[in-house]
Amino acid sequence: MSITRTIAATGALTALAVGAATAFGTTASAAPNVTPQSVCGSAYKTVNSAAVGSLGTVYLTYNSSNGKNCVTTIRSNPGTAKNMSAWIYVPDTDVWAEDYGNYTSYAGPSYAYGKGHCVSWGAHIDNVYVSVENSNCASLKESRVTEVR
Repeated sequence: MSITRTIAATGALTALAVGAATAFGTTASAAPNVTPQSVCGSAYKTVNSAAVGSLGTVYLTYNSSNGKNCVTTIRSNPGTAKNMSAWIYVPDTDVWAEDYGNYTSYAGPSYAYGKGHCVSWGAHIDNVYVSVENSNCASLKESRVTEVR
């Protein structure tokens, strides 16, 4: 009788352990599918983007109904928190917005009113920095810089 009880207890503990691992076990690949619209809002359409090395992409989005731009940086492989940023600057109005910190999948949103203005924007993930100057304006040529620090 004690052998039967031991086998039953072992089976119950095994089932409990498997159930707990299934319920609480997560991996980086199980992270939600993050898009610029899920970060900035569904009314924001992607108008430009730049690779942050092989670590991710920074997106410039625009909402035509309110004239605002939004910038977000999305990692290629979510996982352990990394130092990241997403920023935007409107030189004509001297408006600056930035999100900076340690994140597992994305930085941002950073919003600035940009209707009718050139904007500069960029991001970093770990030690890879990208900036885009004079973006989305007809009269000036865009300038992109990527550097590893």
